[in-house]
Amino acid sequence: MSVLAQQDVDLRVVIVGNGVEPDDVPEGVRSVALVANTGIPEGHNVGADALAAGGAEFVLFFDNDAVLPDPHTLTRLIAASDRHPDAAYVQPRIADPATGETLGRWVPRLRSRDARRSGVVTVMAEGVVLVRRADFDAVGGWPGHFFLFHEGVDLSWRLWNLGRTGWYAADIEVHHPATNPARHAPYYRLVARNRVWLALRRLPVPLIPLYLTTWTTLTLWRLRTSGNLTVCLKGFAEGLRGGHGERRPMSWRTVWRLTRAGRPPVV
Repeated sequence: MSVLAQQDVDLRVVIVGNGVEPDDVPEGVRSVALVANTGIPEGHNVGADALAAGGAEFVLFFDNDAVLPDPHTLTRLIAASDRHPDAAYVQPRIADPATGETLGRWVPRLRSRDARRSGVVTVMAEGVVLVRRADFDAVGGWPGHFFLFHEGVDLSWRLWNLGRTGWYAADIEVHHPATNPARHAPYYRLVARNRVWLALRRLPVPLIPLYLTTWTTLTLWRLRTSGNLTVCLKGFAEGLRGGHGERRPMSWRTVWRLTRAGRPPVV
């Protein structure tokens, strides 16, 4: 396991079996088996809770199909965090191990063509990200009921609302297969539903219709010839019916900070 191969760092590792019993668990690694699949963000919360004791400064959230290609990847991520003390989280550059390609959806900013440019970012790719433990606890962790998709935007916005930032460390490469997220059967429904939930949970009231109009327009255009448009619209309607949970909108100061950082919270 590439995480256990990391050097010059004090590690405590938890494997969460989301609806499965983890097998081949390495010695010294704790495992937690959940009876049912609760989704990725809640699985992340369970893992973070299992690591709560011990006073760790950082939590690394790491997909089971990701790989740290160098034994000093984690120390480099921590060093990047030390160089950017305002950053609540640091995301490395994710690349497909076979092709070296970094997908646009892995680059946490609007202009994603230059994947090798580091900088301040307002969202994150959830698969591999290092988060300061104190900040993670202060905002209450991941939105577990999202199950999958957009949970990183919700977490990022709450971290920014603390007065923090995010950092994209493009010079630090990790590996993850370039799989298609639409391989998950509920993809189009959950993406649409969680967009609505995100707006209802985190945006000031005047921005909610702007955000939803922007994303509905983009969705209609992207899926105009797709048989998945109906599924997406049903997910949108599901989100409007409720279930989003707590409503704690970001401050207007945070709206301004996000905008100055290059991504106003309506796109």
